[in-house]
Amino acid sequence: MAKFHDALDDKLQAFMAAQHIFFVATAPREGRVNVSPKGMDSFRCLDPRTVAYLDVTGSGNETAAHLLDNGRLTLMFCSFDKEPLILRLYGTGRVVRPRDEDWARLFPLFQPLPGARQIMLMAVTAVQTSCGFAVPRYDFRGERDTLRAWAEKKGAAGVRQYWIENNQTSIDGLPSGLLEDSADPPKRPG
Repeated sequence: MAKFHDALDDKLQAFMAAQHIFFVATAPREGRVNVSPKGMDSFRCLDPRTVAYLDVTGSGNETAAHLLDNGRLTLMFCSFDKEPLILRLYGTGRVVRPRDEDWARLFPLFQPLPGARQIMLMAVTAVQTSCGFAVPRYDFRGERDTLRAWAEKKGAAGVRQYWIENNQTSIDGLPSGLLEDSADPPKRPG
Protein backbone atom coordinates (compact mmCIF):
# COMPACT_ATOMS: atom_id res chain seq x y z
CA MET A 1 0.00 0.00 0.00
CA ALA A 2 1.33 3.42 -0.94
CA LYS A 3 2.00 5.88 1.87
CA PHE A 4 2.76 9.60 1.70
CA HIS A 5 5.29 11.18 4.05
CA ASP A 6 5.69 14.80 5.12
CA ALA A 7 9.38 14.88 4.22
CA LEU A 8 12.50 12.74 3.81
CA ASP A 9 13.25 11.44 7.30
CA ASP A 10 16.59 9.89 8.29
CA LYS A 11 15.47 6.38 7.34
CA LEU A 12 14.39 7.41 3.82
CA GLN A 13 17.58 9.44 3.36
CA ALA A 14 19.65 6.40 4.34
CA PHE A 15 17.67 4.25 1.89
CA MET A 16 18.40 6.68 -0.97
CA ALA A 17 22.08 6.86 -0.08
CA ALA A 18 22.34 3.05 -0.21
CA GLN A 19 20.95 2.76 -3.76
CA HIS A 20 23.31 2.52 -6.74
CA ILE A 21 20.69 3.62 -9.25
CA PHE A 22 17.72 5.97 -9.35
CA PHE A 23 15.34 7.02 -12.09
CA VAL A 24 14.40 10.53 -13.27
CA ALA A 25 11.07 11.25 -14.98
CA THR A 26 10.03 14.47 -16.70
CA ALA A 27 7.58 15.49 -19.39
CA PRO A 28 7.08 18.69 -21.36
CA ARG A 29 3.65 20.32 -21.65
CA GLU A 30 3.50 18.70 -25.10
CA GLY A 31 5.78 15.93 -26.28
CA ARG A 32 7.39 12.75 -25.05
CA VAL A 33 7.72 11.62 -21.44
CA ASN A 34 11.34 10.92 -20.50
CA VAL A 35 12.62 8.40 -17.94
CA SER A 36 16.37 8.12 -17.36
CA PRO A 37 18.43 5.88 -15.08
CA LYS A 38 21.19 7.60 -13.07
CA GLY A 39 24.13 6.29 -11.09
CA MET A 40 27.82 7.15 -10.53
CA ASP A 41 27.40 8.48 -6.97
CA SER A 42 25.67 11.54 -8.40
CA PHE A 43 22.78 12.01 -5.92
CA ARG A 44 22.72 14.13 -2.75
CA CYS A 45 19.98 14.80 -0.21
CA LEU A 46 20.49 18.40 0.94
CA ASP A 47 17.71 18.52 3.53
CA PRO A 48 14.34 16.80 4.15
CA ARG A 49 12.74 18.67 1.24
CA THR A 50 15.64 19.39 -1.15
CA VAL A 51 17.68 16.98 -3.25
CA ALA A 52 20.13 17.37 -6.12
CA TYR A 53 22.03 15.26 -8.60
CA LEU A 54 25.05 15.94 -10.75
CA ASP A 55 24.04 15.45 -14.36
CA VAL A 56 26.73 14.12 -16.68
CA THR A 57 26.88 14.31 -20.46
CA GLY A 58 24.46 11.96 -22.17
CA SER A 59 23.01 11.28 -25.56
CA GLY A 60 20.36 13.94 -24.97
CA ASN A 61 19.40 16.64 -22.50
CA GLU A 62 15.70 15.95 -21.99
CA THR A 63 15.51 16.68 -18.27
CA ALA A 64 16.98 20.17 -18.63
CA ALA A 65 14.65 21.02 -21.51
CA HIS A 66 11.59 19.71 -19.65
CA LEU A 67 12.48 21.59 -16.47
CA LEU A 68 12.79 24.79 -18.48
CA ASP A 69 9.39 24.04 -20.02
CA ASN A 70 7.41 23.37 -16.82
CA GLY A 71 9.63 22.42 -13.89
CA ARG A 72 7.91 19.10 -13.05
CA LEU A 73 10.21 16.37 -11.80
CA THR A 74 9.81 12.89 -10.30
CA LEU A 75 12.62 10.73 -8.92
CA MET A 76 12.21 7.04 -8.11
CA PHE A 77 14.43 4.78 -6.01
CA CYS A 78 13.90 1.00 -5.86
CA SER A 79 15.40 -1.56 -3.57
CA PHE A 80 16.83 -4.46 -5.55
CA ASP A 81 18.10 -6.33 -2.51
CA LYS A 82 16.51 -8.17 0.43
CA GLU A 83 14.09 -5.53 1.81
CA PRO A 84 11.63 -4.36 -0.87
CA LEU A 85 10.76 -0.67 -1.12
CA ILE A 86 9.95 1.90 -3.78
CA LEU A 87 10.44 5.59 -2.97
CA ARG A 88 9.14 8.37 -5.20
CA LEU A 89 9.93 12.04 -4.84
CA TYR A 90 7.57 14.47 -6.53
CA GLY A 91 8.31 18.14 -6.95
CA THR A 92 9.75 20.88 -9.06
CA GLY A 93 13.24 21.13 -10.37
CA ARG A 94 15.59 23.64 -11.85
CA VAL A 95 18.90 23.38 -13.62
CA VAL A 96 22.02 24.84 -12.02
CA ARG A 97 24.92 25.42 -14.39
CA PRO A 98 28.47 26.74 -13.86
CA ARG A 99 27.29 30.22 -14.81
CA ASP A 100 24.64 30.22 -12.04
CA GLU A 101 25.16 31.66 -8.57
CA ASP A 102 24.26 28.35 -6.82
CA TRP A 103 26.97 26.41 -8.70
CA ALA A 104 29.81 27.34 -6.33
CA ARG A 105 27.76 26.15 -3.34
CA LEU A 106 26.43 22.90 -4.88
CA PHE A 107 29.19 21.54 -7.13
CA PRO A 108 31.68 20.84 -4.29
CA LEU A 109 29.11 18.45 -2.74
CA PHE A 110 29.80 15.95 -5.53
CA GLN A 111 32.79 13.90 -6.57
CA PRO A 112 34.22 15.31 -9.80
CA LEU A 113 32.95 13.34 -12.76
CA PRO A 114 34.31 13.78 -16.28
CA GLY A 115 31.56 15.09 -18.54
CA ALA A 116 29.63 16.80 -15.72
CA ARG A 117 27.44 19.45 -17.31
CA GLN A 118 24.85 20.67 -14.79
CA ILE A 119 23.14 20.01 -11.47
CA MET A 120 19.45 19.23 -11.18
CA LEU A 121 18.08 20.78 -7.98
CA MET A 122 14.69 19.56 -6.75
CA ALA A 123 12.24 21.06 -4.26
CA VAL A 124 10.39 18.00 -2.97
CA THR A 125 6.65 18.61 -2.58
CA ALA A 126 5.57 15.00 -1.91
CA VAL A 127 7.28 11.82 -0.73
CA GLN A 128 5.67 8.44 -1.39
CA THR A 129 6.71 4.91 -0.45
CA SER A 130 5.20 1.70 -1.72
CA CYS A 131 5.92 -1.97 -1.17
CA GLY A 132 8.08 -2.97 -4.13
CA PHE A 133 7.09 -6.61 -3.61
CA ALA A 134 7.20 -7.29 -7.38
CA VAL A 135 10.59 -5.65 -7.99
CA PRO A 136 13.14 -8.41 -8.68
CA ARG A 137 16.31 -8.80 -6.65
CA TYR A 138 19.63 -7.96 -8.30
CA ASP A 139 23.21 -7.86 -7.12
CA PHE A 140 25.28 -4.73 -7.68
CA ARG A 141 28.47 -5.68 -9.54
CA GLY A 142 30.05 -2.24 -9.92
CA GLU A 143 29.84 1.04 -11.75
CA ARG A 144 30.47 1.18 -15.48
CA ASP A 145 33.56 3.15 -16.45
CA THR A 146 32.44 3.75 -20.04
CA LEU A 147 31.12 7.32 -19.69
CA ARG A 148 34.09 8.42 -17.58
CA ALA A 149 36.56 7.01 -20.14
CA TRP A 150 34.60 8.55 -23.04
CA ALA A 151 34.62 12.04 -21.46
CA GLU A 152 38.30 11.83 -20.48
CA LYS A 153 39.26 10.77 -24.00
CA LYS A 154 37.24 13.61 -25.57
CA GLY A 155 38.65 16.25 -23.22
CA ALA A 156 36.92 19.54 -22.40
CA ALA A 157 36.87 20.77 -26.01
CA GLY A 158 35.51 17.48 -27.32
CA VAL A 159 32.79 17.32 -24.65
CA ARG A 160 31.78 20.91 -25.44
CA GLN A 161 31.56 20.06 -29.14
CA TYR A 162 29.38 17.07 -28.26
CA TRP A 163 27.10 19.40 -26.26
CA ILE A 164 26.83 21.72 -29.27
CA GLU A 165 25.92 18.85 -31.57
CA ASN A 166 23.70 16.76 -29.26
CA ASN A 167 22.54 18.57 -26.11
CA GLN A 168 21.05 21.89 -27.25
CA THR A 169 17.46 20.72 -27.67
CA SER A 170 15.20 17.90 -26.54
CA ILE A 171 14.00 15.25 -28.96
CA ASP A 172 10.83 17.35 -29.28
CA GLY A 173 12.84 20.48 -30.17
CA LEU A 174 12.65 22.26 -26.81
CA PRO A 175 15.75 24.29 -25.85
CA SER A 176 17.89 22.90 -23.04
CA GLY A 177 19.69 26.17 -22.25
CA LEU A 178 22.95 24.27 -21.80
CA LEU A 179 25.42 26.60 -23.50
CA GLU A 180 23.82 30.01 -23.07
CA ASP A 181 26.64 32.31 -21.87
CA SER A 182 28.97 29.35 -21.26
CA ALA A 183 32.23 28.55 -23.01
CA ASP A 184 33.46 25.45 -21.23
CA PRO A 185 32.38 22.28 -19.45
CA PRO A 186 32.28 22.77 -15.67
CA LYS A 187 35.44 22.60 -13.62
CA ARG A 188 35.71 21.89 -9.91
CA PRO A 189 36.32 25.16 -7.95
CA GLY A 190 39.78 25.67 -6.46
